[in-house]
Amino acid sequence: MNQYNAQAQFITRRHFLRRCQMGLGSLALGSLMNRAGAANPLAMRIPRVAGKIKNVIYLHMAGSPPQLDLFDYKPMLNKLDNKPCPKEFIEGRRLPFIKGHPKLLGSPHTFKQHGQNGQWISNMYPMLPGMADDLTFVKSMYTDQFNHAPAQMLLYTGSPRNGSASMGSWITYGLGS
Repeated sequence: MNQYNAQAQFITRRHFLRRCQMGLGSLALGSLMNRAGAANPLAMRIPRVAGKIKNVIYLHMAGSPPQLDLFDYKPMLNKLDNKPCPKEFIEGRRLPFIKGHPKLLGSPHTFKQHGQNGQWISNMYPMLPGMADDLTFVKSMYTDQFNHAPAQMLLYTGSPRNGSASMGSWITYGLGS
């Protein structure tokens, strides 16, 4: 007889129920509360908060120019253009598509500040600087994902792996449909 069998002899049904009453109670409560939802999980539900937004237009332009060439002015990157990447940028990181010691590539476009807020915009689209004050720029996003597919998955679901609710489903839920 091993030690686990010896311990199992001392556990009675009363002892078991006393030790896991919260777990079993939670399971029972969850089961009772979910019966209405289980009858028709696709039934319309009343939203908790009424949405103010009526429509969402989101454009994901795969193949469009990168933000580094449009709105993300990097003077140091342009200064280091065509020079070897500093070791501190790649040391200790596993980068599967980078072999040897890579060179940096700066933007081929020139940037100027536009609008009242002084937003840096490249000369790539000549009419865009006239609308600088009408545009919203989100520059607070950050990720360690450097491959497009996991980065896009992260953008839409919050996780670089499959299986999470997407931005589209949350927007649909928020709009109340």
